[in-house]
Amino acid sequence: MFKFILELILFYFLYKFVFEFIIPIYNATKHVKQKMGEMQEKMEKKSPQKTHTPNKSAEKTGFSDQLSSEYIDFEEVK
Repeated sequence: MFKFILELILFYFLYKFVFEFIIPIYNATKHVKQKMGEMQEKMEKKSPQKTHTPNKSAEKTGFSDQLSSEYIDFEEVK
């Protein structure tokens, strides 16, 4: 009799674990993946020309030139 009650309690906790923890996490994960896929599709539709990436060395030189031209000497005010 004690073994049967223990098995029922164990079954109850297993049931609660599966239906209140595992299944909601699975559904949330599936929902997030679906929304991410939709968002990626929208981004691809908005900018299909963005497959070309510029050269990194060109980016670095352009950025450093821009910084040097915008540099202002610092003067301490007393």
